[in-house]
Amino acid sequence: MDRKQLIVANWKMHKTPAEAAEDAAAIATALGRLPDHSSVALAPPFPALVPVRERLAQTQLLLAAQNVHSEAQGAFTGEVSAPMLKACGCDLIIVGHSERRAMANESDAMVQAKMKAAFQHEMGVILCIGESDSQRNEGQTFKVLDKQVREAVKGLSVTGVNSLVLAYEPIWAIGTGKTASVDQVQEVHAFLRETLADCFQTGLEKDLAKQTEILYGGSVKPSNIKDLMSMKDVDGALVGGASLNPETFVSLIRNGFDL
Repeated sequence: MDRKQLIVANWKMHKTPAEAAEDAAAIATALGRLPDHSSVALAPPFPALVPVRERLAQTQLLLAAQNVHSEAQGAFTGEVSAPMLKACGCDLIIVGHSERRAMANESDAMVQAKMKAAFQHEMGVILCIGESDSQRNEGQTFKVLDKQVREAVKGLSVTGVNSLVLAYEPIWAIGTGKTASVDQVQEVHAFLRETLADCFQTGLEKDLAKQTEILYGGSVKPSNIKDLMSMKDVDGALVGGASLNPETFVSLIRNGFDL
């Protein structure tokens, strides 16, 4: 079983529902039919999920949410649950993004609880992990990533593993214009694949872990996506700023998938 390629647009807190729907339609129309081994997902803000899903109907593009609460319902003002996101038509949920970890003080335990909620309601998870500039400079990259992965997947079932995508986003490269070299990215992705496989004990789970897609995120652009995805253990990208303009994002996808 070969791993698939996946490119995800994280629109963060940009675009009104109308703007997001218009851009989603433009992206879907420009791309047309994708190769069977390649997928594209759009992650608009919560208010735009339903309008974007309507525009993606009858297309191959997937819908992703940017966050989720660990509980299915309750007195959690301002939060959104997995059942709500499923009802909106979400296929995937981004969990543990560095901005959530930093601004909302999300711990590894909170990230794991959110993952379990998504899996319980049969949605895939894009688990974001990454080290800060100071952690990299202090030689802590692999220690930090190892802890983030192990804490997140602890206790997961085979089904959970099969629905998991890892997204390596070095914090020092997000929105800074800095990009890790392709050799640095490959080294980290290979480490993450080995770490994930080491987290599971049975043969079936190990096989599934080997098939986990690992994305890179950190100032990904049309000009560097092809080199990044040429690396053995890079299966795609989680794209921020370069996904906001439909033409730029389509160009990035075509370069990444070699269309």
